[in-house]
Amino acid sequence: MPVELITDVAHVIQLAIAPVFLLTGVGSLLGVMTSRLARVIDRGRHIEATYATLQPLARGHADEELCVLAHRASLASWAINFSTAAALVVCGVIGTLFIDAFLGTNLKWLVGALFFAAMILLICGLVCFLREVYVATHTVYIGPPR
Repeated sequence: MPVELITDVAHVIQLAIAPVFLLTGVGSLLGVMTSRLARVIDRGRHIEATYATLQPLARGHADEELCVLAHRASLASWAINFSTAAALVVCGVIGTLFIDAFLGTNLKWLVGALFFAAMILLICGLVCFLREVYVATHTVYIGPPR
């Protein structure tokens, strides 16, 4: 293997380190997002399981909570979808870096475009996540039973 090729590969690995760390961060975010979605689903299932035993007034409150939970689940799902898409595009960035190095092409513009797309997708995912947290904190009732 020529020394130049080894140097090129080493350089590409160095360039790929930052996107790999980004993938680690997105993976951690996805863990938090899926955990929140699981809690929303569990709460919705609990309400649905006890719905038949509720009094009419309590059913009204349960209906309201189910609507909020459905909205939260939708936001969490979009956050997960956007963040997963961002992670996939970051994988594309890493792959493109290696293709560029091994084939000697000039794909730096594609690397930049993919990285920009990944950031837009990640921003969209974080906005959806932020909105879900906002809905959760502004619709929760803490106090004596109603």
